[in-house]
Amino acid sequence: MRLVTYSLGAGPARLGARTDESVIDLSGLAAFHEEELPQDLLSFIRAGDSGQAVARRLLATAPAAWPADVCHRLDEVSLHAPLRPGKIIGVGLNYVEHVEESSRSLDTDKDLPTRPVLFSKPSTAVTGPGRPILHNGDLTQQLDWECELAVVIGRTAFRVSEDDAFDHVFGYSVVNDISARDQRRSGQWFFSKGQDSYAPFGPAVVTADEIFDPMSLDLELRVNGVTKQKSNTRHMLFPIARLIADITSGVTLEPGDVIATGSPSGVGAGMVPPQFLVPGDTVEATVEGIGTLTNPVVDAR
Repeated sequence: MRLVTYSLGAGPARLGARTDESVIDLSGLAAFHEEELPQDLLSFIRAGDSGQAVARRLLATAPAAWPADVCHRLDEVSLHAPLRPGKIIGVGLNYVEHVEESSRSLDTDKDLPTRPVLFSKPSTAVTGPGRPILHNGDLTQQLDWECELAVVIGRTAFRVSEDDAFDHVFGYSVVNDISARDQRRSGQWFFSKGQDSYAPFGPAVVTADEIFDPMSLDLELRVNGVTKQKSNTRHMLFPIARLIADITSGVTLEPGDVIATGSPSGVGAGMVPPQFLVPGDTVEATVEGIGTLTNPVVDAR
């Protein structure tokens, strides 16, 4: 399933399943069939396999029999970030070529890390598709992009082995790990990466059963239509299973938590000369099989 959070006009945000041309209101479809499904994605994830089974069964029924008020054209709805995670765990330096460009342009270690490099983003950094990335010139002149595959956790995970890691994955999405490169503080990345709007997320969460191999997905990022990043998740230094095992060796991952699995090379800081986002720019981050996350950059002052 391709799950989205959407609204109609000024109405509340609701959980939908996206098809090629429409969004289906899942709780409304369930009510029509005298069943029940949550109205938000986080509650749906927490409902576990039983909720997914109900949704799949209902979506497999004949669309001609669905009530008109549960089917909405894409141009009728506004999409939001799929959910607000309890935790966003970022992974730094997880593509070999990005390690090299970071050591050259950001003064990070030139040697490959031997364990995943982890940091956090607050949930207040999350913004949705079409929503602005805030450029505050009083705080940064080096606003940068990073296209990343997002892993959405489906089951509580603590001390999980690599062999069992994927049992705890609900699905996948796209995160643009926005960074103010000139706000790193003595090697600490929280303010550089955690400001409001610095975690564009979406446009959908695709359930794990529909992504055949998450370690073989193309990634691409464009600024104003010009390609800046182009790679594949197969080039991760630490694959998804290793990341989950490492994180959960000491931190509990809960349903709805998100792991931003790292950026390939091609960030603005690594360009010669460096290139950074400015108000008026449009950023598109694409992950194969999931979709394109598009955000404008606006002046926040």
